[in-house]
Amino acid sequence: MDYALAIENAPDTIPGGTCVLLLHPSIGETDRIDTDFFKTDTDAFLVISTRTTAREVEQKLEYYEVDESRAVILDALSVERGYSRRRSDHVHYVSSPNDLDGIVEQTRSFLKNHPGKRRISVDSLTEMAYYADDESVYEAAKRLCSLLKEHDAVGLFHLSKEVHDEETQDRFRALFDGVVDLREDGSVTSEF
Repeated sequence: MDYALAIENAPDTIPGGTCVLLLHPSIGETDRIDTDFFKTDTDAFLVISTRTTAREVEQKLEYYEVDESRAVILDALSVERGYSRRRSDHVHYVSSPNDLDGIVEQTRSFLKNHPGKRRISVDSLTEMAYYADDESVYEAAKRLCSLLKEHDAVGLFHLSKEVHDEETQDRFRALFDGVVDLREDGSVTSEF
């Protein structure tokens, strides 16, 4: 099964099971790329949010006119920060961004319970590494990519170029099937 990929300077489609690394500056236009990733050719999508709360994710989807009825949000921030939470069919929580096993299990559950074309976004690996460490996050990303391959789904994983050294970036690059590189000026290049 192929998926449309609405990202400039990237292939028009990618096969199911493809994991894409989004390298970006700390302050970049990642929201635009993320929401374009969800807009087309998708029956259901999971936003794994380790950087913002579920409410902020909902606001982003609304602002970029993404069909929220297809969204499931995994909020990894609210419990840790002591914010109020309202669990629903579309919003789930894990205790913190370093609950990597919880994130993998919630992803597995999403993929099993939602048929059709599924996409996930991990925003962000950098935030997970801030709470855990690079090695644990690398292993978790590897597990998530295995799940996507098993379920013929696709994923977009955020990693900040300003936080991770070249060696770490290269290690993560090698794990993924494609890399989308968002520059400071908003231009995009990709390698698949």
